Amino acid sequence: MPGKKLAIFSWALYDFANTIFSMNIISTYFPLWVTIDQGGTDILYSLVLSGSMFLASLSSPILGAISDQWERRMPFLLIWTLICVAATASISLANHLYWGLVMFVVANYFYQTGLVFYNGLLPMVSAGTSVGRVSGYGVAMGYVGAILGLKLVEPFVQASGRSACFVPTALLFLVFSMPCFLVIKEPRSPSSKSRTDMEKIVKPAFSAIIQTIKEARAYRGMWIFLLATFIYLDVVHTVIAFMGIYAKKVMSFSDSQLVNFLIVSTIFAAVGSYLLGIVTTKLGPKKALSLTLWIWAGAMSLALLSQGGRSFWLVGPLAGIGMGGVWVAGRTMVVELAPAEKVGEFFGLYGLCGKLSSIVGPLIWGITVESFYWLDTQKYRLAIFVLLLFLLAGLMLLRQVPATASQMGAGLKK
Repeated sequence: MPGKKLAIFSWALYDFANTIFSMNIISTYFPLWVTIDQGGTDILYSLVLSGSMFLASLSSPILGAISDQWERRMPFLLIWTLICVAATASISLANHLYWGLVMFVVANYFYQTGLVFYNGLLPMVSAGTSVGRVSGYGVAMGYVGAILGLKLVEPFVQASGRSACFVPTALLFLVFSMPCFLVIKEPRSPSSKSRTDMEKIVKPAFSAIIQTIKEARAYRGMWIFLLATFIYLDVVHTVIAFMGIYAKKVMSFSDSQLVNFLIVSTIFAAVGSYLLGIVTTKLGPKKALSLTLWIWAGAMSLALLSQGGRSFWLVGPLAGIGMGGVWVAGRTMVVELAPAEKVGEFFGLYGLCGKLSSIVGPLIWGITVESFYWLDTQKYRLAIFVLLLFLLAGLMLLRQVPATASQMGAGLKK
């Protein structure tokens, strides 16, 4: 590998690249393209988003097992990235709603499952240094990518409309991911398994998940925490996907205002990650996570009650701080509650909760908005209210979780 620092930078730059896709496509322009430019309903976007996440959740364990079996990640990551880039660019070629929906499913599926291979490169890239530090570089680059991606694509949208965002977003994803493919060289392992072994890994991959779930149920505190995580992440993932629609349709934001709103939110997410990291260290992860969720509750209450854009601008910073804090405190809670020998397994289950919540949350939003279509823009406030109830339910469950595994003592297991 031609230099450890260059390899780490190149790996982190991929986080910069793929966050351009997630911010521009998932959070900003594609939902507006569907619901405004193409006249589609919110439930359509909910279904394709949830459907692509369902397929990603179903196949991620298999893809992870395949990459482990072959002991290679980079070839898969390259192919998955190219397919995502091609599907993203092709949305604008026909400029047709249902073609765009299908291509979005393809693009989002390959983006989400590509993270399996990208994250799998971390141990190799960070060898000889701190895994947490290298991972943090990736997160930081992701925040920068989200901001620059919005600003770099904005002129195309202003000149030619939202359909003009797809090709430049795809090209930016491709260009900034290339150093990862060109610089990082995976060692070829002579023990790599043959293709014929692939048939034997699907069942064990799912068996491992089922076994981990069974073991999690034996640890009452962990099980309640995972359930709470699933519920409050329903809210987080849904806000990420639909806040652009809310700002546009309820607050009448222009595209330029929306871009600036999302940039402010992203900046505060970076600040929140740092500050909540300090709070987590000083107060412990449970108190930090509770504080984070109350910040979320405040942001959503403000979004629900805001009658004009001025007060709504405060929602972005609050949600951004909450966004950063959720991941920092949540991951630390897993470490605190899991037995040392099972941390890896429970992190896998924690990740699965995140994937499943990104299926259910958007469906809740879409069904609420579709069911109360006659309320006009008030249906969006109702959807926020429903999400707020879910958030409060997650908070109530979190109160039942012990702060550390040691507090449960002998009662940790049922």
